[in-house]
Amino acid sequence: MDDTPREPPTRAMQNGMIGVGAVLIFDGKGGVVRIEPTAETPRIPPRGFKLVCGNSKAPEFKVWLKEELGVFNADLLTVPSTRSRCTVIEDRAMVVMRVARPGAEPDDMGRQLLTLWIEKGRVIIASELNILDFLGLTKWEASHHAPVSPADLVARLGLRAADRLEPLVERLGDRLDEIEESLIIQNTSRAQGKLSHLRRTLISFRRIVWPQRDVLNTLEIEDLSHFSPRDRMRLREASARSARLGDELQALSERAVLVHEQIIDARAEQMNHTMMVLAAVTVVFMPLTLLTGALGMNVSGIPFSDNPHAFWVVCAALFGMSLGIIWWMRRRRWL
Repeated sequence: MDDTPREPPTRAMQNGMIGVGAVLIFDGKGGVVRIEPTAETPRIPPRGFKLVCGNSKAPEFKVWLKEELGVFNADLLTVPSTRSRCTVIEDRAMVVMRVARPGAEPDDMGRQLLTLWIEKGRVIIASELNILDFLGLTKWEASHHAPVSPADLVARLGLRAADRLEPLVERLGDRLDEIEESLIIQNTSRAQGKLSHLRRTLISFRRIVWPQRDVLNTLEIEDLSHFSPRDRMRLREASARSARLGDELQALSERAVLVHEQIIDARAEQMNHTMMVLAAVTVVFMPLTLLTGALGMNVSGIPFSDNPHAFWVVCAALFGMSLGIIWWMRRRRWL
């Protein structure tokens, strides 16, 4: 076995997934410059800020976080969380967001955590997600349209997260349409299983979207001195985007409830029809059974017992009686 240590992939090192992380300098006017983590940090423009992003599980990045923020705050950034949240500590904020993995399916989104430390002039992101590709750094460098403030960066992260969820929500809507079509052709047994699975998926999606909306709302209303009115407007726009997704999920959930009621009504109608047929059969055969039971008694005096044609006469009478009962039930609109 070859024990020679291997060099980490160049792409992973460039994206900050291995080692201390990636460092970006934003000039506050739409420009962005990338520098090496080990290089001396250039002077940050008055309106600009610095972004440091790295892998939350990389040992080197964890050590750097503890040196920069302290053990307690570093643990807040790297310890996995189950829900999105926003925590304000003096004039700084820690934001936890959940993002769907690239190419995820509605049944298995493979959610990733995105933890941000926001303070005046600096943002730190700890995540296993490839942040630079997620944000589209190459496009920013080419278009000179990078975030102009930390709040603008957070808002764009929220919009990117919503962008990944939107096609998945559309697929859920398509699945619900298919279930409704299957109900039209009376395939209720198959639709019931699909609907149950869809409703569980909708619950899982709402656990992502609604807390994320609350995170952006909380960050907007918090009294952070380095947030401008424009920053709060950008956060409000990102929150509104998440709210729209949440409203769409709520609408799908309500449609799913209506479809479930349709399935129950269809099954109840089918059961009522079955019970009506059984009741009609009972009503038809009950007098016939009474008559044949009376004629079948083993006692003397049974009418027509000596007539060789009596059996066929009785059968014809029973048949005519059954037709008469059916006609009477139809006239009463019981059938």
